[in-house]
Amino acid sequence: MDLKRLNERQVETSRSLLGKETVEMLLKVHEDAQWILENLGVGCKQPEIQEVFGKFEAEGLAVVYEDRVYITSGLVEQSLKGVPGLENFFVPMNSFFIGGTAPYVYDDKAGNGGLTPTPEHVARICKIAEENPVVAGMGRGIKLKDEVQQMNIMAEHCSKPIYFAVTSDVSLARAKEIYKHRKNIMIVFCLTRPPLEVNENLSEHFVKVVKAGLPLFISAMPMAGISAPYCYNGVLAMTHAEVLFGICAAQLLNPGIICIHAGLPTIADPRIEYNPNYGLISHNLLNILMAHLNLMLDLPTFQSAGTTHEEHPTDRAYADARAGQALCLKYGVHMIRHPFAFLRYLIDFSFAKLEKAMWIAEEVTPKDAPDVEIPGYDERGIESIQRLGLGMYMEDPLTTANLGKIFVY
Repeated sequence: MDLKRLNERQVETSRSLLGKETVEMLLKVHEDAQWILENLGVGCKQPEIQEVFGKFEAEGLAVVYEDRVYITSGLVEQSLKGVPGLENFFVPMNSFFIGGTAPYVYDDKAGNGGLTPTPEHVARICKIAEENPVVAGMGRGIKLKDEVQQMNIMAEHCSKPIYFAVTSDVSLARAKEIYKHRKNIMIVFCLTRPPLEVNENLSEHFVKVVKAGLPLFISAMPMAGISAPYCYNGVLAMTHAEVLFGICAAQLLNPGIICIHAGLPTIADPRIEYNPNYGLISHNLLNILMAHLNLMLDLPTFQSAGTTHEEHPTDRAYADARAGQALCLKYGVHMIRHPFAFLRYLIDFSFAKLEKAMWIAEEVTPKDAPDVEIPGYDERGIESIQRLGLGMYMEDPLTTANLGKIFVY
């Protein structure tokens, strides 16, 4: 660990909130993520990303072999030194966004989902974000087929920080134009997909956005019990490794570019056929822990909380929003997506839930947070990774040993 990168003030804050043992666990997660990058590597066929890492082979800092990139801890720490920190970042701490991208809109009158999103829906989300002080900014919320139309609507109706995708040269050109006039935008990429593979459908545009110098929101979503170990530090390490790969690639392609660590560690719930359960209190805690590691590394950070597993905007859905928001305020985060409008699996966007969850956010306090057990380091997490590598974790002994013991609330 390069102690020069650590924000010592945040380390002390995290110790006071989480405890010394958990802070030590998180710093060990950083070491485990570097082990993953050095020993398992990341599958990557994108030639410019391969080339930029290949330049460090002579120094022994990276290896590119059979379309896999292996990165040493030395190169990781060297890359992190160039990432702009939190001091001058354009979003303050403990900020809730209308973030995420639902494929459908929930019909609040009929009581079911599946409505096709329209430009009018996007404009409505933007105006709500602009008018409500509790909302710090917004992502797309819902997805239109026309990427440029969506970013135009967002830029026109919301002056707060926004983020959106860029998957074409046309949308990149428009994003560059918007960035000339306002610097509070982020371009979202889920550069990697499990197990430790670059999503080649996005990699070319990732490189173009990096070279254009636009702020990068780098996401990754390994799932505990499927593509990552079934314990806190195991899934955190896998998530962190994937995002670190994106950060390193970005810094080597364009040193000093703004990078936001948007790792979203996720829990596969065996009670629902190993589908993701975003309503677990454990999901909130897991993402809060991810945020604390990044804050200690002085990285802008964007996680998920306040979500639900309810299919409809029920009392339980609102209780989930309150619990997640309160936990974020109690333990502290930077930026949070999904806390307002989304329903089960983040498939439907409910305007009724958006309005009520914003009202909850205006009154919620840290005292509303449920009690949680703050975890320490489980050695079996890295042992599972060393044993299974790029395999699947459903039958891993750690998964079966931990079922019903963690991620249960």
